[in-house]
Amino acid sequence: MTDSNPLQGTVQNSPFEELTNMARIALGLSGLVTAVIGFLILIWPGHTAMVVAAMFAIYALIAGIVQAALAIFARRADALRRVGYVVTAILLIVAGIIMLANLRTAAASLAVLLGITVGILWILQGIGSVLSSWGQRSVWAVVFGAISIVAGIVLLTSPAWGGAFLWLMLGISLLVLGLIQIGHAFSIGK
Repeated sequence: MTDSNPLQGTVQNSPFEELTNMARIALGLSGLVTAVIGFLILIWPGHTAMVVAAMFAIYALIAGIVQAALAIFARRADALRRVGYVVTAILLIVAGIIMLANLRTAAASLAVLLGITVGILWILQGIGSVLSSWGQRSVWAVVFGAISIVAGIVLLTSPAWGGAFLWLMLGISLLVLGLIQIGHAFSIGK
């Protein structure tokens, strides 16, 4: 009588190989999604921005509904907190509806907001870099700080242009990073 193994002829992966395969698939899919989003930003920047604005609008609506539910069902909340929930709910729901009704304007507003925010952050970062190098004679920190301050001022003087430029840079970055992730996924475990 021969001993027959029912698994004979089938390949069994070790737990490490299975984990490696799962990581490869997850990284590859993540890279693919990232690259596709970057590609879409580059070929349809306006439409993609409108999709992002719609996502913000939907988020605002959902957050408004949650705030309204908190106002209704938060039994232990005092009156002032409930009023706060109601006011926040109304503002979020109205903002979400306005954004959904005017997606093009909402997308442009988000671009301007992005330009202003990044401009302010770059100025603050530049000031911080210059101040942190004070007395240390770090030429690189001063140069970095000066460039950061100038770039921030440029963004603040034209936040719409700056937001559009940052949107384009985001598209390029996502496309490149996605392709690198896909390449990395193929190299895992080899």
